[in-house]
Amino acid sequence: MAVALVLVLVVVGSVLFHLLSPWWWTPIASNWDYIDHTIIITFWITGVVFAAVVLFMAYCVFRFRHREGNRAAYEPENKRLESWLTIVTAVGVTALLVPGLFVWSRFVNVPSDATEVEVVGQQWQWSFRLPGKDGKLGTSDTSNVSAENPLGVIASDPNGQDDVVVEAADLHLPVGKPVKMLLRSIDVLHDFYVPEFRAKMDMIPGSVTYFWFTPTRTGTFQVLCAELCGQGHPLMNGVVMVDTQEDYVAWLGEQQTFAQLSAPQQTGSADPAPAGTVAPGSRISAKLETVEAR
Repeated sequence: MAVALVLVLVVVGSVLFHLLSPWWWTPIASNWDYIDHTIIITFWITGVVFAAVVLFMAYCVFRFRHREGNRAAYEPENKRLESWLTIVTAVGVTALLVPGLFVWSRFVNVPSDATEVEVVGQQWQWSFRLPGKDGKLGTSDTSNVSAENPLGVIASDPNGQDDVVVEAADLHLPVGKPVKMLLRSIDVLHDFYVPEFRAKMDMIPGSVTYFWFTPTRTGTFQVLCAELCGQGHPLMNGVVMVDTQEDYVAWLGEQQTFAQLSAPQQTGSADPAPAGTVAPGSRISAKLETVEAR
């Protein structure tokens, strides 16, 4: 009797904990409410099954408890029960799979008008690269990554000269426009995750992964690394600011391109930098030397 009562209390306590819990998602700021709906559907299906199984166990413990003079009847087969269990299980599995497959189909098919933004993860900071006036990102290669060229941009690619480089700073995005995030890591596994955007993806060294979303409201949102990337993992934070179109254009106009950052300063060497590198006297190099001096 006591065991049956404990099982019932486990179900009641679990339901109350969910209904009264102060913890919930942060308010969504992207188009991925589909992900929220899928999680809620999964929660209710698994929650109902959990409650049904535990309550059935409580019933069995109480109904078939030991009583003096009673003897169990051995009935190894019940085709009616097995049929119902097969049907209910099939319906439950289908209900769990279909919403997820629908969301995944949308997740991997990027809108044709999405703007590409490159995210580079490195212990323990985020860097970004946006297409310039030509609307195209230049090519990059991990083999080109150096202290002078931390993003590994191939200098000989003309499409990369006007790319906007944002190093270890806030990323700004316009509201209401789809964005395809191209993810690269130049050291270990990272995961670019903004809780309010819901969508995220691992960053794998040697590969370019991606996800897309459409910001639906303006605001300032924290970037987290959702992988255990090292001892400094909790400190790998960043900021994404979703602006109105006017504010975004103003911010974009204040940023520098790869060509501007890699151009030799007056005190730098007059010799041109090899392809795939940045001149030692460039602004990128000067910025890095200042950071190292600190």
